[in-house]
Amino acid sequence: MKRPRTLGELKSSGYTPRSVKEELRANLRRRLQGDGPIFPGIIGYDESVIPGIAHAILSRHNFILLGLRGQAKSRILRALAGLLDDEIPVIEGSEVNDDPLAPISRFGRVRVEEQGDDTPVRWVGRESRYVEKLATPDVTVADLIGDLDPIRAARGGHILSDELNIHFGLLPRANRGIFALNELPDLAGKVQVALFNVMQEGDVQIKGFPVRLPLDVQLVFTANPEDYTARGKIITPLKDRVGSEVITHYPRELDTGIAITGQEAWLDREMDVVMPAFVKEIVERVAFAARADKRVDQRSGVSQRMPITVTENAVSAAERRALLLGEEQATVRPADIYAALPSITGKLELEYEGELQGAERIAFDLIAEACEATFEEYFEEEDATPVIEYFDLGGMLRISEMSRGGALVEGFSNVAGLLPLVEASGIVAEDAGAEEVAAACELVLEALHAKRRISRTDSGYERQRSRRRPGADDSPFSGGLA
Repeated sequence: MKRPRTLGELKSSGYTPRSVKEELRANLRRRLQGDGPIFPGIIGYDESVIPGIAHAILSRHNFILLGLRGQAKSRILRALAGLLDDEIPVIEGSEVNDDPLAPISRFGRVRVEEQGDDTPVRWVGRESRYVEKLATPDVTVADLIGDLDPIRAARGGHILSDELNIHFGLLPRANRGIFALNELPDLAGKVQVALFNVMQEGDVQIKGFPVRLPLDVQLVFTANPEDYTARGKIITPLKDRVGSEVITHYPRELDTGIAITGQEAWLDREMDVVMPAFVKEIVERVAFAARADKRVDQRSGVSQRMPITVTENAVSAAERRALLLGEEQATVRPADIYAALPSITGKLELEYEGELQGAERIAFDLIAEACEATFEEYFEEEDATPVIEYFDLGGMLRISEMSRGGALVEGFSNVAGLLPLVEASGIVAEDAGAEEVAAACELVLEALHAKRRISRTDSGYERQRSRRRPGADDSPFSGGLA
C-alpha cells in the first residue's frame, strides 16, 4: 500500500492520530488477545514483571523498572518499541516528529500554514521512535530538554527568544515515541527537576522563555536500589510523578536460569560443542549459591551475566582442549568450570568477610557447593559408598584436565563402583560417548570432595586426611593419569 506523501493525501486516507500511550495500549491489547509473547526473548518474568508492565501500559502510566544489575531491565525497555506502530507520519524536516494534523513546534505550524495540503510528509519507523539515554552526573538540562542556539538566531535574523532558535534535546526529539532513561538516580537533582513539567503537564520550558511544547512521550526509567544511597537518589517529587514502579528479580527457578543462559551465551563455535545438562546445572547453581552466600554483597547482587560468561569460558576451555588434542568435538566437563574462574571472581562484590578470604577462594567454594547440589539431584550418597571405600583403603587417582575422554574413563574404571554408579543413575544416556561419561564421573568425585568424603590435592584424589575446605592452592585436576 502506497503511503501518503503530502498532508492532503494523509487527510484523504482517513488517518486518525492518537497519542503514543494510546498506541502502546491498543497494540498491547491486541497482543494480549493473541498467542504470541508480549516481549519475545524475555524469560522468567511471565508471572511477575511482565504483568506489572502490562498494567502500567494499560493505565497509560510512565513507569520505572527497579532492580539489581543483570536483571534485563534495559532489554525490557528496548522491547517496548515492539508495541509501537510500524510507521507514523511526520512533517518532513521536523526535529520533533510533528504530527502533520496537529504540529506542536513553530517550524511545523509555519510549514503547514505556508504549504497547506502540499506539506510534505515522511514516515518514521518504530526503531527511530525509541530514544535511550544512560543517566550520568554530567548530563545537563540542555542535553535532555534543549537550549537556545545564538548562531542559529544570528543566521536566521530572529530574536533570541524565537522558538525557531531552539536546539532540541533528546526528550523533544523523542516526541510521539518512547524515551528511556537508564540509571535514573545518577541524574543530577536539578536535571530531574526539569522532567517535572514533561511528566505532569507534558510541556517543556527552555532558558526561562515561555516556550510551550506539549510533548507526547512515554517515559520509562530504570534504577538499582543500591544507587539510592551509593551514588544518588530519585528526588521525591519526581518519584511521585512516576505512575508505576515494577520490581525486577533474578531467576527464581534453576530451569529458568538455564534457559536464559542458553539463550544469551555464545556457543556457536567452529566445532561441535556438547554441554551435558548436569554441567549446565552446575554453572547455574554457582550463581544461585552466590546469591545466597553471606560473603557476597547481596545489595549489589550477582548478575545473570555471570553464568552466561562462565558458560562461554567453560566452552572455550573445552574448545581449547579439543584443539590441542586434535578432536572435532568439544565436550564441557566440570573441570572446565574451574577454568572459568575469572568470569566468577570479576563479578562478585564481597562483604568484609569475603574480602578477607578472597574472591578466588569463594569462587572455589561456590563451584564445590554447586557440584554437591547437582550430585544430590542425580545420586544418593549411600550409593557412592564403594567409591568412598576405594579411597579410604588407600586408593588414589591422578587425572589431568587435558586428558582425552577415553583415557579418563579408563582411569575412572579403576575406582571401584564409580562407572556402575554413573551408569545406574541415568545422568548420561546409554549411548553417551566417553567424554560425557568422564564428565559425569568428574561430577561424582567433585561432589564427594565437597562433602569431605574424599580429598583432592595437587597429587590427585585420595582418602580424606584433613577437614579443610578447598582453598586457592587446590587445583581441580593435576598430574598425569595413573
